[in-house]
Amino acid sequence: MSDPSSTQPTSQGGPPPQPQQAPPVPEAELRGASGPSGPRASFWRRFGASLVDALVLAIPIIILTVITDSSLGSLLGIVVGLAYFTYFEGGPTGQTVGKKALGIRVIDINAGGSIGFGRAALRYVVEATFSTYILLLGFLWMLWDREKQTWHDKAASSVVVPVEAYPVQT
Repeated sequence: MSDPSSTQPTSQGGPPPQPQQAPPVPEAELRGASGPSGPRASFWRRFGASLVDALVLAIPIIILTVITDSSLGSLLGIVVGLAYFTYFEGGPTGQTVGKKALGIRVIDINAGGSIGFGRAALRYVVEATFSTYILLLGFLWMLWDREKQTWHDKAASSVVVPVEAYPVQT
């Protein structure tokens, strides 16, 4: 009798049969899994980063509001916020000043890299409108979402992750 793990050719002269690999897990089963597909930033780290970013943005927005009339200042504040989040979250690190201070970053949920400027702008627009103005529900959504995504993360196909688990490539 021959040993099945032997590398001897079979009696038909061909190579020995290769061990069977486990079949891939169907996507439907992954969707039913109980946890995220990888490490995710906690609610409190994201909240802390948002506070830091709010302080960073408050200074130029207050200055713009003081030197212009309040409605123009508010409009310029929206433009400053859009430019800030688009530039930093769409850049190669995916980190605003607040996210860098708290050790988290925004990445593409599928590829793991930068989400780019277009998706970063979309992410900000959804964050500034839907996530904020519907009872902050868009922010709280991550508390029960399997992938820990907010509404603006879902819109941009992004996730916020700890830098320890997904280091910034330089």
